[in-house]
Amino acid sequence: MKTPQGWRSVRLRYLCEINPAARRIAGPIAFAPMDAVGVLGGIRFEQTLEQTDVSSGLSYFEENDVIVAKITPCFENGKCALAENVPGGRALGSTEFHVIRPGPAVFPRFLFYTCVSGAFRELGEARMYGAAGQKRVPTDFVKDFSLSFPERPAQRAIAEFLDRETSKIDSLLAQKQRMVHLLDEKRTALISRAVMRGIDSEAAMKDSGVEWMGEVPAHWKEHRLSGLADFISGSTPTIDRLDYWGGDIFWVSPKDMKVSHLSQTEDCITDTALREWGMVLVQPPAVLLVVRGMILLHSLPVAVSQVPMTINQDMKALLVRPGCLAEFLMHWFQGSKHGLASLIEQSAHGTRCLRTDLLRQVRCFLPEPEEQTQICDYINGSCAALGETANRMSRAIDRLREYRSTLITAAVTGQVDISAHEKSLEVLA
Repeated sequence: MKTPQGWRSVRLRYLCEINPAARRIAGPIAFAPMDAVGVLGGIRFEQTLEQTDVSSGLSYFEENDVIVAKITPCFENGKCALAENVPGGRALGSTEFHVIRPGPAVFPRFLFYTCVSGAFRELGEARMYGAAGQKRVPTDFVKDFSLSFPERPAQRAIAEFLDRETSKIDSLLAQKQRMVHLLDEKRTALISRAVMRGIDSEAAMKDSGVEWMGEVPAHWKEHRLSGLADFISGSTPTIDRLDYWGGDIFWVSPKDMKVSHLSQTEDCITDTALREWGMVLVQPPAVLLVVRGMILLHSLPVAVSQVPMTINQDMKALLVRPGCLAEFLMHWFQGSKHGLASLIEQSAHGTRCLRTDLLRQVRCFLPEPEEQTQICDYINGSCAALGETANRMSRAIDRLREYRSTLITAAVTGQVDISAHEKSLEVLA
């Protein structure tokens, strides 16, 4: 790609400090786990670490540094931010960040926009190493990335233009995301009512004895989750054993949990990995549940497997016993996510974990399988229209995000046409 006349191209190692060493740390210091960093910018400083908690492996950054996630899928998703308003001027972050400290020739916000651009992410993704869900962007990629840039005043002008224009796009995104959230809440409420109270409005009710459940149909039977399903744990084979990967056995990790009925996964393992790691090949239908990770902050991802699969260490597979339908139990989890939130704990470094020892003891009430099937049919039919509306909103969000990324890439490479951008944004709005 040609850059405008007067721009220079220099590798970042000659313009910036890459992963600079930490200064002496004394006393409490702000900490930013991975989930505190937004997609395409922003850092929340909500945690602090005492000196005794500080690990030498954590990333160290200061005001005006750019931090970039290096692990999949965070890097590809654009987890990157300019460090601004850092408490005390310095902080620690997840071990999975690269830190770039701009030198005098580079305007910090211009560097940030370059690092979230599609060009930077595409090149970085091509250089990732490792297997399956453990791929990372190497330090050498960051050091050797060739930054094209004009003089500092022009960099500032480009950054300020992007600040204005991406703010407009972000406003549109926020509106559509609020609509998706409201649709999701409506869907959750519909599912919760169906799996907690049934669909017969004239059924006699009884007190469940569980505050967040309220009343349940009197003829439904009480169970513990441990009595409805066998809990199966997962694991991840050694990432550098090439004979463990690329097989034909589907291996589920949290990134695959984007649909409610799972029939394939991005990564597969071999029979050798399954055997040597003592992993269980879970036969369908099974309920797959994410029990650890940042994803638990906003949801409780759950799905039903449709083909034989095995799972990674951040998940549980629930093999339902006779009398319980996997589809109904999946909907039960979907409708119970707010009630089960109290079972989620957070470590000092931001990792969230669903306490499965407590989950096994959770009380639930189920009808006979025939009524479970009727409830599932009702849920699927009632949620169809909501799902289609949510899908339309999601497609609009994807188009806006794609346009945002394209605009940033065009601006930081000197290719942007401002008038064309304004017309395109009017169409997308």
